[in-house]
Formats: sequence, C-alpha cells, structure tokens
Amino acid sequence: MNDLISGLLIQSLIFSIMVMGVYITYKILDFPDLSADGTFTLGASITANTLAMGINPIITVLLSFVGGFMAGSITGFLNVKLKITNLLSGILVMVSLYSINLRIMGRANVALFNYDNLFEQNPLFISIMLTLIIAIFFTLFFKTKLGYLIKACGNNETMVSSLSRNPNQIKVLALCISNGLIALSGSLMAYYQGFSDINMGTGIIVIGLASIIMGLSLKQKIKNLNIALLCFIGSFLYRGSLLIALRAGFNPSDLKLISCIIVVIALSSPNFKFKKKNSLSKKLKTSPSLIKNTKEVA
Repeated sequence: MNDLISGLLIQSLIFSIMVMGVYITYKILDFPDLSADGTFTLGASITANTLAMGINPIITVLLSFVGGFMAGSITGFLNVKLKITNLLSGILVMVSLYSINLRIMGRANVALFNYDNLFEQNPLFISIMLTLIIAIFFTLFFKTKLGYLIKACGNNETMVSSLSRNPNQIKVLALCISNGLIALSGSLMAYYQGFSDINMGTGIIVIGLASIIMGLSLKQKIKNLNIALLCFIGSFLYRGSLLIALRAGFNPSDLKLISCIIVVIALSSPNFKFKKKNSLSKKLKTSPSLIKNTKEVA
C-alpha cells in the first residue's frame, strides 16, 4: 500500500510540471496547443538519446527543456508569422514531432535501465525537490514584469501593444516556456518509468486539462491558492481517480476513455450548477406562491 501511495505521489509531482505548461497556454493565453502530446514524448526521446551518448542525467533534463522550448517556438512561428490558426499550428507540430521523435530514438521504444537514473535512490524525495524548484521558478517568473506581460497578452493584446511591446513575441515566448516544461516533465517520466516510448505522450493534453479543471474547482473554494500548488493538487486528484478506476476493476486500456469522461464531468458540472441556479431564480420570478412560501420559511 505504501508503494502504491508513493508511486501516486511521484507521478502526480512529475505530471504537475506538465500541467504548469498546459496552464500557460490553456488558462493564460487561451491557446489550445495540441503540440503538447508531441513535446512530452520529445523530452523522453531526447533523454533516451543523450543518455546513450553518456551525457549526465541532469544535463539531459535541461536539454529536454531546450528541445521543448524550440518546439514551442515552431508552434508560435506557424501561428504568428504564417497566420495559421492556433489549433492547426499545434496539430501540425504534434504530427511532425512523431517522426522527429522516432528519428531521435531510432526505434519506437528505448529502455533506460542500463543508464544512470535520477530516481535510483529515494525517488519520492528527488521528485519533490525537482518539482519544488520548478514550482518556485514558475511562481516567481509570473511575478516579474515579463510574467505580467504574458498574462496581459492573454487578456488584452491591445493593451500590451499600447505599452510598446510586441504581443506576438510575448505569445511565442509563452508557448516556448509551456512546451519546455511539458518536455521536461516527459524527460522525468522517462526516468521514472525506465523507458521512452513513442506513444507515451498520447492524450497528454487531456490529462493536463483535466488536472487544471479539477484544481480550479478547489480554487473557487480556497482563495489565493498558488497556481503551482493548484497544478499539483489537480494532477494528484486526476491520477488518484485513475488509480481508483483501476482498483475498481477497469482495464488499463480503458484509462483514455475514463480520462475523457473525467474532463466532460469537470467541464459540465459548473454549467449544471449555473443552470440549476438560474432555473430556481426563474421559478421564483414566475411563481408568486413559491415566493410567499419562501418568505414564510425565512
């Protein structure tokens, strides 16, 4: 049981880094960046390739971030310079990265058991420390002038232009940071799993969105909740729900379907509450007797 909880915490911590990256595009920029599926695998692919070359594990993680950073710049270039829609830009990069990742790894699956591993000793402590460092940088960055400009770019590009800043450049930078974090998460996941697989990034954007939505549901109840902490909590709730589904007897092949169901429920539940509230208000307006009874109860 302890190993189960430890594994859940480690995976939640690693995936929370990816969720931070998705949060930048989904929540701040309002940019549906589907290239996340490809950049997650890109981080794992770079890790597998560089480890085989004898490069230090820490450096491989940094190189994975750089690889994701460059992939994000391509998405931004397609959208900003070539005027391709944000959705299609992400899809084009995602499809392209499938072939690129295969070329980097040389084959569809690469085992990492024979190389130095970041999680050889006390993986929970190491994952906590790495995630904490990234969370601190993430939090501090969005308190800088550049961080506020990225937030402003997502809300009102005209205002950013009025500050003599190019909103397109800021958008590209945000996409670069987002994909860099996602690739870094993919690198750490490859270390933890002990292999890099060409399909390990499939559905990453769904996982990220589900985690963000579940985390935001808590933000409505707990004010001033740190975004990085929100990403971890959302990731933990999501991974926990999948673990419960597995323990309930579902097949691992059903997890993608369960992920989609979680996203649908998370997205539709606020609307249901809103409609329910509006329905009650409508009844109060159209039913004098109901208003009278309500006043008597009060």
